[in-house]
Amino acid sequence: MPAITEALDAATAARLRTVLGRLSRQLRTTTASTDAGLTPTKISVLLGVDRRGMTRISEVAEIEALNPTLLSRTISTLVDAGLLDRVSDAGDRRTAWVQVTDEGHRLAERIRRERTEVVSRGMSVLPAAERQIVEQAIPALEALADQLRDGPR
Repeated sequence: MPAITEALDAATAARLRTVLGRLSRQLRTTTASTDAGLTPTKISVLLGVDRRGMTRISEVAEIEALNPTLLSRTISTLVDAGLLDRVSDAGDRRTAWVQVTDEGHRLAERIRRERTEVVSRGMSVLPAAERQIVEQAIPALEALADQLRDGPR
């Protein structure tokens, strides 16, 4: 497929940004996260560690783009809540790792399940033609997410 070099017009880019932001905000709040008293940052850290498995704290900071102070408070809160465990590296005491606990994994799965149900309910009321357009757009949106994560800012 040939590369498209034309820039997206500003109005279309703004509409896309706006709708992605609205979707993100609407998916962010779940009963599970509200019941657990988790902020969006804490949810993101928990879900990321659950998805990746044991992770160096420095990697969490890089992936989540958090400053060390905020990350330290976030991880401490999740550890105190029994959702993450902090693990020292036996070979290098300067390196610390985090891993999700069984309770943290159950909460992460519940949050994902609730978010998936919200999307599924929303998609089910769309007309079939619109639902098909959204489904067909998923690979392009995945590529856009990868580009925004990996590409120049």
